[in-house]
Amino acid sequence: MRLAPLLLALALALPAAANHAATRIPDAAIERAAQLREQALASDLGWKITESLTTEVGPRLAGSEADARAVAWAKAKFEQLGYDKVWTEPVTFPKWVRRSEHAEVLGTHAQSLLLTALGGSPGGTVEGEVVRFADLDALKAAPDGSLVGKIAFVDYRMKKQRDGGDYRNGGGIRGRGPSVAIHKGAAAFLMRSAGTDSSRAPHTGNTRFEDGLEPIPSAALSMVDADQLARLAALGPTRVRVALDCGWDGKYTSQNVIGEITGSTRPDEIVLIGGHLDSWDHGTGAIDDAAGIGITMATGALLKPLKPKRTIRVVAFANEEQGLHGGFAYRDAHAKDVAKHVIAAESDFGAGRIYGFDSSARASEKAAFEQIAASLAPLGIETMPGQGDPESDIGPLTERGMAWAWLGHDGTDYFDLHHNAEDTLDKIEPKALAQNVAAYAVFTWLAAQADGGFGSAPKAAGATR
Repeated sequence: MRLAPLLLALALALPAAANHAATRIPDAAIERAAQLREQALASDLGWKITESLTTEVGPRLAGSEADARAVAWAKAKFEQLGYDKVWTEPVTFPKWVRRSEHAEVLGTHAQSLLLTALGGSPGGTVEGEVVRFADLDALKAAPDGSLVGKIAFVDYRMKKQRDGGDYRNGGGIRGRGPSVAIHKGAAAFLMRSAGTDSSRAPHTGNTRFEDGLEPIPSAALSMVDADQLARLAALGPTRVRVALDCGWDGKYTSQNVIGEITGSTRPDEIVLIGGHLDSWDHGTGAIDDAAGIGITMATGALLKPLKPKRTIRVVAFANEEQGLHGGFAYRDAHAKDVAKHVIAAESDFGAGRIYGFDSSARASEKAAFEQIAASLAPLGIETMPGQGDPESDIGPLTERGMAWAWLGHDGTDYFDLHHNAEDTLDKIEPKALAQNVAAYAVFTWLAAQADGGFGSAPKAAGATR
């Protein structure tokens, strides 16, 4: 065979990936990103949106009357900001309600304790002796049946970390602790709140019970009250009464609220950003996650006059807090369009300054990854390959093959406020929020203008990345 036909045959036999052209971002887009960065830093639009949601709606517990008002607010805000398309998609989930909660120490040292029911906890009143455990492993090590008629108390103190990494322990206790306590025979479950503050504001959050177990009243103590209960338990047997009025109340249908800036030349290709619209009910859900809504809604509005090539889709996800219901609903509605979702990023870790950038495309699209990283660097953002992951609601679709980016917030103080009454607007620093908007605007713009994709491709359900 002559050389030319042989080379042609080899080329045809190679996988399509071998002919893949590296994704690049045009110089003009890079130059525009520098201007956009400064414009966003000077803008207070992200702050105004966040202020509007936390003031006009306040706390937004999934399934509550405020949930419906939040959906109406989001639709109106997208329209006010000039988005080209605005629509909703239904999200149905079990409705959990909180009515009242109380605890008190009984006997010689009688006094009240401040706590809050964990989401998913049943109601009920339990009196029993408290048995303290230093962490979840200590509770697991207790003999089965050893806590019959007693109240398990896991007293793990979370550590402050920039990436919030110790939440895997604090949040893990909240999620798995009640089921472990049931296996040990406990009548109720208490824990030191999954937080890093030193206040009397207890932190709520969702828990789950293993199939086949009869749920027990489960609650989190404030840090101060956890300290107090630990001291009392050290003095000798301590009895506590826990009274929770909460539980499941049928089903509720909320909405994912979606706004789009239509792409000028590639309207069928989507850069997805967003945050979650719901919050817990004690504070006003400012850092979790009104800030994420403000950051991403502002990003789309700032990009609209630039006529991005690709469509910018901003999603205000429903009921993230009680099990990523909005994220799973979005996945189910759009799984067939994974390849159209060029890349996604979600803001759901507060409003601290963004310090790190990572992406699933760091290796496959190295040149474009480095171009975006260079444009983010003037904002004090480091390239941190292998450090990030997709946040919350975009996770279900990334598992089906959608490419993702991570813009990592400084979470050193995030768990001082997470899921408690202190999560209010005054805790957000406006300049830090503007830096967040600048980072999202730069990333989203460059992703929309890139020549080539970032690796999104359909993947079978259950496959791993």
